[in-house]
Amino acid sequence: MGEFEEEFEEFEEEVKEYEGEAIEESRIKGVISNTIPPSVVLSIVYDGAEGKALVKLYDPVGDTVYYWYDNTGHRPYLITNKTPEEIAEKMPEVLRRPGFSHFDVEEKYDALHDKKILVTKVYAKDPLSVGGGKNSLRDILRETWESRIKYHHSYLFDRNIIPGMWYRSNGNGLTPVEISIPPEIKSTLGNVFQPEYGKIAEEWIPLFQAPVPHIRRVAIDVEVYTPQENKIPDPREAEYEVISVALVGSDGLRRVLMLRRPGNDAELRYRPDYEVIFFDSEYELIREVLKTITQYPVVVTFNGDNFDLPYIYNRALALGISKEEIPIAAKRDYVSVAPGVHIDMYKFFAIKAIEAYAFGGVYRGERGLDGIAYAILGVGKLERQKNVSRMGYWELAEYNYRDALITLYFTLYNGEMVMKLILLLSRIAKMPIEDITRSQVSAWIRNMLYYEHRRRGWLIPNKEDILKEKGSVHTKAIIKGKKYAGAVVLDPPLGIFFDVYVLDFASLYPTIISKWNLSYETVNCKPDAERPLPELPHTVCRDKPGLTSTLVGILRDLRVHVYKKLAKKAPTPAERQLYDVVQSAMKVFINASYGVFGAETFPLYCPPVAELTTALARYIMTSTVLKATELGLIPVYGDTDSLFLWNVTEDKIKKLIEYTENIGIDIELDKIYKFVMFSGRKKNYLGVTKDGGIIVKGIVAKKRNAPPFVKELVEDIINNLKNINSGDDIVKTRDIIIAMVKEAETKIKEKKITLDKLGIKMVLSKNIEEYTKNKPQHVKAAEQLMKYGINVGKGDAIIIIKTKDSAGVKPIQLARIDEIDEKKYLEYVSTSLEQILEAMGVSIEELRGATRLI
Repeated sequence: MGEFEEEFEEFEEEVKEYEGEAIEESRIKGVISNTIPPSVVLSIVYDGAEGKALVKLYDPVGDTVYYWYDNTGHRPYLITNKTPEEIAEKMPEVLRRPGFSHFDVEEKYDALHDKKILVTKVYAKDPLSVGGGKNSLRDILRETWESRIKYHHSYLFDRNIIPGMWYRSNGNGLTPVEISIPPEIKSTLGNVFQPEYGKIAEEWIPLFQAPVPHIRRVAIDVEVYTPQENKIPDPREAEYEVISVALVGSDGLRRVLMLRRPGNDAELRYRPDYEVIFFDSEYELIREVLKTITQYPVVVTFNGDNFDLPYIYNRALALGISKEEIPIAAKRDYVSVAPGVHIDMYKFFAIKAIEAYAFGGVYRGERGLDGIAYAILGVGKLERQKNVSRMGYWELAEYNYRDALITLYFTLYNGEMVMKLILLLSRIAKMPIEDITRSQVSAWIRNMLYYEHRRRGWLIPNKEDILKEKGSVHTKAIIKGKKYAGAVVLDPPLGIFFDVYVLDFASLYPTIISKWNLSYETVNCKPDAERPLPELPHTVCRDKPGLTSTLVGILRDLRVHVYKKLAKKAPTPAERQLYDVVQSAMKVFINASYGVFGAETFPLYCPPVAELTTALARYIMTSTVLKATELGLIPVYGDTDSLFLWNVTEDKIKKLIEYTENIGIDIELDKIYKFVMFSGRKKNYLGVTKDGGIIVKGIVAKKRNAPPFVKELVEDIINNLKNINSGDDIVKTRDIIIAMVKEAETKIKEKKITLDKLGIKMVLSKNIEEYTKNKPQHVKAAEQLMKYGINVGKGDAIIIIKTKDSAGVKPIQLARIDEIDEKKYLEYVSTSLEQILEAMGVSIEELRGATRLI
């Protein structure tokens, strides 16, 4: 695939949606009632014991979690085109299946073939009977639709229950709380949308206008005794004592629960900001943790799915606490709590769409608590000099408390921006909080589209149906391994350019999808339909709005014409802050939405939609570049939806913007660079904006596997670049940077650098014995540790040092400074800095010989 898919693939890197059904297993419950005051939907799950869907709601006024069980008789189902009579005659095993419930015949609109059809709904008594393995209804019937949708999602689609929204019950069922639309927004809709779209936009407005309440929550961080340094205890085994648990609540709870340990009798100093409670029994300590979990509607952790909560769960069982008393359910790839919900901030921050669009890449490449906290909050973990097992009470309490405090503060800072964002994304995606924070962006968009299919009475097609009906691609990819031609990227120059203006094609791909009515059901719908581009055979039907183009267009227009303006002009700071979060949530969705149709993993995968989108983007970029040149502007670089221009005047920019408006595309001034350094490589530059901001794109040393001293050297060099204001300053700054590089290399050659600055931290993804071929260097280092009796395994962090011996590597514990391979570390300097140095006219090789290119 082309650049179109590359953009999408960025967001699929870290987080994989959990595969199982969301089943409530804990017997600890919220308040079960048929009468519920206005409350926010936190989660929807299937309660296996009750055999019903369960909706968890939070009433912020009464500070209560309510449990509402389905009272409509809703059951799991799949769809087939076989009639009930056919199934009974030719597949009697369906009726004999213990999980089979009944049939129902229903009319659906088949958007793929633009016709109404009769289908059979085959109902089951439980979700697993639909598609839970061999002999499930799906396996017996084979040709089915909607049989892979998780039941709790299917339920919310059918019942129109939107997570994050307000509902009440007077005893007859859940009904939405009416949300009023301010008159100024209503009047804006009339100016922005055509009548048919305005009605749909009005249906979306309540999602953004509904109050976003404060939800009381507690952050939990667990510290466990470990007999060995750097050994991460296995939460499945939970063989070591829990020695400290920090509990930090949004309601003012500040508590560290500590286990008394023999030989650790140092007196704990008084801390005014948190309370320390000692336990002589680990059993009682854990019971207190479990009790606290039941008292909060939201539990927040950092990597709690993988460690903290499963460890507490399994340790509680090992200590004799019954399963019925534990408000934790450890699933295969996530952990739920009762009566509330669990948010794992590690997984939330690992969602690439969140990293790129909600946070602007400020923590790019960081996955640990310390790195993300420094990038977002400006504070990090407390440094530790020893294993937590060897810390005294005072040191351990401080360390544990700080981790929990940071975890909670992620959800509190900037007016609770993150929690508000999570709730708003849940509303847009039609996805419960626990799902939205653990799923890739394609799952969000899938749910949004599935919800709209069900709401409109449309059959949700299978991916295979779309591919068979709509065909494949017709352009050739430039990038090896891709399926079709991607976006235009203008070859960048080599050198430094002052006063560079960057124009941004505002939401280019979403605008194309909306303007050209691109959707799986509208492309290649009939041979005589309109062809957007003569070089492609794909046609698009424009006589009826496409589902995708409608939704993407409405979200884009609401963001641009309503909420971005309200974020700046709303009367109160609180309103402006909320509307800013609203437009941020929309931005995440809009910017990530276009790529899914070009990804084979997406269930509505439609290659012609993806190919047309990138082809139209190429046409727009190319025509804009030609117009800019005609106006006397000099395009120095172009990257997907941004155009870098030199020799700019206000009049020329105005004329270029007018030109793009005439072809139906919004373009805006994104930033003005004081200067930009181009390395001659695509997607690789460094710029300093007029207001002193630094933009770094593609610099090698920013990657995670560079040694700390190289990262620090690059940071120092980048900070020095801020001093460049003119051509004369380039020479001065270049000389300073050359001196810095020489000094760093001299330290390496003379071994005047500490090993911790040379260490590269890597984590074992599996146990040592599982590495059978092509052992990576950190595995070789781990094997050396094991020879010295230091047991390491999956999940353990290994810090390696590059050495001159035959192995080429040693763990930092076994290495000496005189053993380092200076050539390898000098290579790190070369590969990390050559992009910056070459832009300044300095070759790294000639620098070592004191010769310059210019």
